[in-house]
Amino acid sequence: MKIAISASSPDLKAEIDPRFGRAVCFIVVDEESQEWEAYDNPARDATGGAGVQAARFIAEKGADVAISGAFGPNAFEIMDATGMRMFVFQNSGSLKVSEVVSRYRDGELDPVTGPSGPGHHGK
Repeated sequence: MKIAISASSPDLKAEIDPRFGRAVCFIVVDEESQEWEAYDNPARDATGGAGVQAARFIAEKGADVAISGAFGPNAFEIMDATGMRMFVFQNSGSLKVSEVVSRYRDGELDPVTGPSGPGHHGK
């Protein structure tokens, strides 16, 4: 299973980025092997549709799970249609990507059953 986390820089020690569509990058962790890769978010500076573009991007990278601060309605729709599970974290201070992965494994993240944030148009 692959987990995609929105991050502020390409490192497991990076702080999480609470934005999904406009996150700086995504870190994709293979839950079984613990190997990971960081990818710049190609939708970060999109003039519109950043959530949809980001959702498609992480789906192409094989993510089964997405973790971020919130998911807008369009991103939610794309990921839900692909069967990707979504989880949100409660940002209490500056969480690191590695901490969020641990919280996911321990069942401490809230599952998303609908859009968890408003849609945004443009930047």
